[in-house]
Amino acid sequence: MRLFQFFTLTCLILASTFSLAQDANLKKILSERLPSLPKIEEISKTPMPGVFEIRVQGNEIFYADAKGDFLIQGALIDTKQKRNLTEERTEKLSAVPFDSLPLKFAITQVRGNGKRKLVVFSDPNCGYCKRFERDLQKIDNVTLYHLMYPVLGEDSRLKSRNIACAKDRAKTWNDWMLQGITPPTVSCDNHNIDAIVEFGRKNRINGTPTMFVTDGTRVPGAIDAAQIEALLNAVKP
Repeated sequence: MRLFQFFTLTCLILASTFSLAQDANLKKILSERLPSLPKIEEISKTPMPGVFEIRVQGNEIFYADAKGDFLIQGALIDTKQKRNLTEERTEKLSAVPFDSLPLKFAITQVRGNGKRKLVVFSDPNCGYCKRFERDLQKIDNVTLYHLMYPVLGEDSRLKSRNIACAKDRAKTWNDWMLQGITPPTVSCDNHNIDAIVEFGRKNRINGTPTMFVTDGTRVPGAIDAAQIEALLNAVKP
């Protein structure tokens, strides 16, 4: 029995060593042949025989054969299970643990029982964000956390600061985003805009609006009310 266990363990170690050597060789080949390719962060097997997932810096996904002779950019579809494996992998890589989000800096609004939770990174000058806010008005039984993320220039930063420093931040935010009432000029030292921007850049939040739900799922771009409901209802308790 011990001899069998030793043999099994030895086989596992040799297989692991071979896999590491194979990954290193494939990484070397692709980096040499395609110097413009972003830094390769990880190589892993896919369910498709002979095809490997190549994850590069920025979490972009490519696929390659074992020799590195071919590189594919596109979606890998499991036709039997009707699953987009590339999309699933990208969603997993882009997820952010809910507890790590800077919610203490958020404008918090509770509607109905507030059981469902939605975090939104939004620029006050973003047209898509304003359209999204109108759809959000149709959603009930939710706690909304708005994190102002001024990525569209200095005026966005100024408006974000004025809203963050307002006496009633939620009302000032809604007045501007829904009615176009310009936030009054206010100054304070604890607006925390820089901290939100730093978090967003660190976690590759590259556009607004960008949403997160409690399971860490990230959804970039404006979606309509029906899609918001579906997103919130899909989250497991």
